[in-house]
Amino acid sequence: MAAIQMDQLKVTELARPEFKANPYPFYARLRAENPVCRTKIFNQPAWLVSRYDDAFMVLKDARLLKDWRPRTKWLHRLSGATIGHMLNQDGADHTRLRNLVHKAFTPQMSARMRERIQGICDELLDDLAASGRMDLMSGYALPLPLIIISELLGIPVEDRNRLHNLARSSLSAITLLGALRALPDQRSLVRRIRQLIAERKREPREDLITALAQAEEAGDKLSEKELVATIMLLLIAGYETTVNLIGNGAEALLRHPEQRERLVQDPNLIDSAVEELLRYTSPLDISSQRFASVDMKIN
Repeated sequence: MAAIQMDQLKVTELARPEFKANPYPFYARLRAENPVCRTKIFNQPAWLVSRYDDAFMVLKDARLLKDWRPRTKWLHRLSGATIGHMLNQDGADHTRLRNLVHKAFTPQMSARMRERIQGICDELLDDLAASGRMDLMSGYALPLPLIIISELLGIPVEDRNRLHNLARSSLSAITLLGALRALPDQRSLVRRIRQLIAERKREPREDLITALAQAEEAGDKLSEKELVATIMLLLIAGYETTVNLIGNGAEALLRHPEQRERLVQDPNLIDSAVEELLRYTSPLDISSQRFASVDMKIN
């Protein structure tokens, strides 16, 4: 951690595997010594806010926007249809998209998936029982949510691994050069999603892509760009955080065997255990960026 200088902090350094292995001592120093730390994202000046009360204020302040066009115009040019989802919108635009997407997530769809999710868990654990060993990440943490979100969206089996690889490539870049290099994969991913949308419009099915294409609220529908961005969001957010939570959670329980034994002895604790693991070892430790629409001072 000492290799990272807080007065010259680069976000790329926070993405290094050796840093992610144990970032918490550095974060503690950051909160104590430089709680509003200057850095850069995609070669643009930025500030990393690390104290809870400051971060809470920033995330609630209406002056800090997700989509402030004087600063995000280049993002739209670079990423096109991939960033127009609800998490990159403010105010009424965010509410409109959230309400339309909510129309597609019906209780009936959730109920249909519950039994299937349990079945996938059992199948993956059967492989563990048969062989006596498993790579947790590749054998369970990744395939479980990837299969579920793919089936929920209606992505064909033959497309799943390819779309997963394209999504990881196109959305994992944290430098401008990396983003430019990822553009071909991003465009391939968008092209395939548009094909799936067109197929569902011609031949509707009982899947989430169809439901999103048909979702309507007060005569309003998702545009094609909004559909593409929303499906991209669900594809990535639908499994990536779950993959990392399973891995982080398993490691935390191994490091704290008394907590693991408590959970084994009382499975009814599982809901609170998941919530605590999300707090204790979150799969996301940095929020998405905000843009200050006016000059601000954070003390």
